[in-house]
Order: sequence, then structure tokens, then C-alpha cells
Amino acid sequence: MAELRDNLAARRFEMDEGGQTVFADYRRSDGRLVIDHVETPPALRGAGAAGRLMELIAEKAHAEGRAIVPVCGYAAAWIARHPRPVND
Repeated sequence: MAELRDNLAARRFEMDEGGQTVFADYRRSDGRLVIDHVETPPALRGAGAAGRLMELIAEKAHAEGRAIVPVCGYAAAWIARHPRPVND
């Protein structure tokens, strides 16, 4: 399984796939994780890489007890298709 990296300096989550990097720009604010932008290299688009990245981000947010606030259209659509509680 892919590994999620938290690039604190760039304020983005990163995941390597097929020798390329998929990433999501974020902000942490008041118990929330705001996803501003998700970017997938053109060669990986349509292959599910962004979805795998969002799954890892959702797991991290859940572990931190944070709600995801999607600003990015892709992130919003992904969250709508994969609703989950912030914390059990």
C-alpha cells in the first residue's frame, strides 16, 4: 500500500505512485483539515491515484480527530462518495 507523507514545509500530503507524486495542499484549522487542492500527474489521471491519496488523508484526519473541509472540487466529490464520521 502507498505511504502518505506529510510535507510540513510545503503544507501538502504526498504519495508516490508509478515514480510520480500525487499531492494535496492542506491547512489545519480549529480541529479541521482543509483540503485546498488535489493534484495528480497527467499520466496517473483516471487510474485512481487521487482516490487512494484521499483515502490515506481521510484515515489520517480520522486518527487526528479532524473533520475534512474540502475546498477542492475533487476532494468535495470524493468526500460525498465516501462519507465517514470524524471519530468513533
